[in-house]
Amino acid sequence: MAMAMAAIVKPVFSNLTHIKSSTTTNTTTRPRASVKCCAVRTEETQRVTLANGNDSLDICRVLNGMWQTSGGWGRIDRDDAVEAMLRYADSGLSTFDMADHYGPAEDLYGIFINRVRRERPPEFLEKIRGLTKWVPPPVKMTSSYVRESINVSRKRMDVASLDMLQFHWWDYSNPGYLDALKHLTDLKEEGKIKTVALTNFDTERLQIILENKIPIVSNQVQHSIVDMRPQQKMAELCQHTGVKLITYGTVMGGLLSEKFLDTNLSIPFAGPSLNTPSLQKYKRMVDAWGGWSQFQVLLQTLKKVASKHGVSIPTVAVKYILDQPAVAGSMIGVRLGLSDHIQDSNAIFSLVLDNDDVNSIQEISKKGKDLLRVIGDCGDEYRR
Repeated sequence: MAMAMAAIVKPVFSNLTHIKSSTTTNTTTRPRASVKCCAVRTEETQRVTLANGNDSLDICRVLNGMWQTSGGWGRIDRDDAVEAMLRYADSGLSTFDMADHYGPAEDLYGIFINRVRRERPPEFLEKIRGLTKWVPPPVKMTSSYVRESINVSRKRMDVASLDMLQFHWWDYSNPGYLDALKHLTDLKEEGKIKTVALTNFDTERLQIILENKIPIVSNQVQHSIVDMRPQQKMAELCQHTGVKLITYGTVMGGLLSEKFLDTNLSIPFAGPSLNTPSLQKYKRMVDAWGGWSQFQVLLQTLKKVASKHGVSIPTVAVKYILDQPAVAGSMIGVRLGLSDHIQDSNAIFSLVLDNDDVNSIQEISKKGKDLLRVIGDCGDEYRR
């Protein structure tokens, strides 16, 4: 998740090209198998339900992350982006994750969901999920302020009720986050929000929030084979309370891919450029974890596993994290209208990692530095 802004962004398309005429295109039990993976993709393997008390929401376990619409990954054409969203949804990848500060992401979702309402059957619409985040500045969290902020997202996404509102807070020394969450819970009771969730909260604050009877269903955190911090503290609390994890950074902006295998970034212009905000961000995580040489050993290990199963490195990387305790779903960023990875994403659902695969990945993962000691708990990278 990118935390580039802390203010509500008004509906703009500053990074979009001119609008073109629109056309319609129809386009938890961990595995123990010791043979070559291949499970049949089913609704049960593809979707999961997040719940707390009477609140529940089923989502696709592979989420389409829309940070890439905020600029820095190439100019996006609005119509092409919406067409791409339809293709993802048509393929079964029907859960979209965005935020109030991800440029035009919420506006694009609003256009997309109206296309779905007009052009797809009601049962298709019932599977679509739009998860957004609210990242407020450190001001007093009054009921009216929270309500007005959430109404902005509801209007932009063109929905009466947000499927999920994921809340971020910058400064734990300011206890206003509890006020905000109580107001969000009130809005949920009014039907303005279906489920309340968190993003980038640490274990200590998650426990405090749950003790205050806030019905949190999930916490979205950074989690990858390189960054296993959520399994050190957070996952235990989640398993005890039923809160689920939604992960981002799981393919590290594309670093966990064949593109960066056997490359040497220390030689200028010798390898792929780190030309996006996500690649630059996660390269810093690689440096903190153990450096590029050690990362190459990880990529080589993942390539062996991927070749064994006839899939890609990102597919293996995401499946490994989806199999971790308390993980309900993992994010893969989408560059709408510019490129897609629908085939690789759907391959995740039929991939089964056997014991040899898991052990080989664990062996290299554990050779890295303990990022809990280096960075801190989940979300601490935003509060250092």
